[in-house]
Amino acid sequence: MRREIFAVSAVAVLMMTAACGSSDNYGGKQTSVQPVGDSKQAGSAADIYGSGAGGAAVPAGQLGKTGPAGQMKVSEIQGLGAAVTDSEGFTLYRFDKDTPKPPKSNCEGDCAATWPAVAADGATVSEGIDAALLGSVDRSDGTKQLTLAGWPVYRYAKDAKAGDALGEGVGGTWHALGPGGKPAGKGGAGAEKEEKKEDEKPAAEAKATGLTAVQNPELGTLVEDAEGKTLYRFDKDSAWPMKIGCVDACTDTWKPAKPVDKANVSGIAPELIGKVKRPDGSEQLTIDCWPVYTFTGDKEPGDTTGHNNKGLWFAITDKGKKAKVVN
Repeated sequence: MRREIFAVSAVAVLMMTAACGSSDNYGGKQTSVQPVGDSKQAGSAADIYGSGAGGAAVPAGQLGKTGPAGQMKVSEIQGLGAAVTDSEGFTLYRFDKDTPKPPKSNCEGDCAATWPAVAADGATVSEGIDAALLGSVDRSDGTKQLTLAGWPVYRYAKDAKAGDALGEGVGGTWHALGPGGKPAGKGGAGAEKEEKKEDEKPAAEAKATGLTAVQNPELGTLVEDAEGKTLYRFDKDSAWPMKIGCVDACTDTWKPAKPVDKANVSGIAPELIGKVKRPDGSEQLTIDCWPVYTFTGDKEPGDTTGHNNKGLWFAITDKGKKAKVVN
């Protein structure tokens, strides 16, 4: 009897999981929910992560080093000029989709397998690098990553020996790291122009678009969008199968969140991120299959005034669950 009950339960779970990926809310037509970042074009992973031509797998035995940098030094890289290398001569890199102010890494999951984060501990510098530029940033997995001038520091998995710089220019977003934190090879007036351009960016532009898991002292781990707005789920929606309960006038108060790139997600498992097509044809962000929204009543970043609204709306956690209700 126990075996039979277990088997029935397992089938039920599988059915619910399968239903998560479809919706019957659009005139009875099943619409597949595609994970954010998927594309009809081949090699889309390479576009997101800069993993190399055609998204080719990294050859075995060339997975790069993942330890601390040791004594960082300035080395001459052929075709690039002065670049920062670790104590064994491996080239160090920066990612244009990261941010230095405040430091934030936007390379997680598959991206981090191709571009291993350099651990923050034990880093020192030699002549040509200002020790005051060294720092660290907390990654979503709880580890600390080395930063230089605020930029998170990486190695490239395909660099097989000291002096290799195969990661330079990959995806148009990865660059060998210069001694001052700028891309290697940018010197003189060019570097000054680049620095001025970065310093003049508005704060909203400097912050990467995406999602971030944040700690709320009362509600636990919540999810915010790039503007710091708390995201919510609605009890009249459904995740299994996906159904939209907030339409028409409801969306004047509760704004459907737009889909995001998985590469710009911090602190939330990328596999939980998806999207669903709404009845009006627009696409909405989902977390663990739940459509998510922002609340117009939240005026400041971090506000949670929509939580437990009418007993139907709840701030969503990093796991896609409802945040706890505090009396």
